[in-house]
Amino acid sequence: MSKNLPEKICVRCKKPFSWRKKWKLNWSDVKYCSKRCRDNK
Repeated sequence: MSKNLPEKICVRCKKPFSWRKKWKLNWSDVKYCSKRCRDNK
């Protein structure tokens, strides 16, 4: 994906997603790749 950014697997859709600047302060709590996945728990 991107240049050496941390990645996680979305617990909803099981797809990998990369770190984004907006998650800078709470990356350890991020579980979903998008608002759509989060809302469709």
